Amino acid sequence: MRKIVVGISGASGTIYGIRLLEALHQVPDVETHLVMSRWAKENLAIEKTGYTEKQVVALADFVHPEQNMGATIASGSFKHDGMVIVPTSMKTLASIATGLGENLIARAADVTLKERRPLIIVPRESPFNQIHLENMLKLAQMGVAIVPPIPAFYNQPQTIDDIVNHTVMKLLDQLHIETNLGPRWEGLANARQNAR
Repeated sequence: MRKIVVGISGASGTIYGIRLLEALHQVPDVETHLVMSRWAKENLAIEKTGYTEKQVVALADFVHPEQNMGATIASGSFKHDGMVIVPTSMKTLASIATGLGENLIARAADVTLKERRPLIIVPRESPFNQIHLENMLKLAQMGVAIVPPIPAFYNQPQTIDDIVNHTVMKLLDQLHIETNLGPRWEGLANARQNAR
């Protein structure tokens, strides 16, 4: 059984976290541990994702309150196969980069780093300032995968779902979990053929 920790922080883009949970929910041998920040819940309410908080938490096997520093995922002795923070607010990014560990998302990320397990962040901000970039560089130098939700257009997305699915596919790739969420690049000749 693979165990994946999912943090949804207070940046815009809660749909990315929801779609990741949906995709992981479809994989029989994956157990998910979810932490949603207070501001993630606020964004969920205003971003018109079509999901309630109750529906989102139902997608996870275990749900941990963000202030529960006694949760299993707050300890390195809890073995898991990777953590994804999607979306990642700049506050959460800074907390991880400085080792502050102010809530369970940041603490679980800190534990993931110290145990040298995969940590994937999905930074949601534009434009990035120097502080944001320095924090991302610091984490990248520690092996953190930085996967901003940048859409691809070679796959000719027709809907917002197509764009969201492309990013989620990238996240699942980082976790080495097979998925069929969307088309992949098959070379220029195929791209030209599909564009006709």
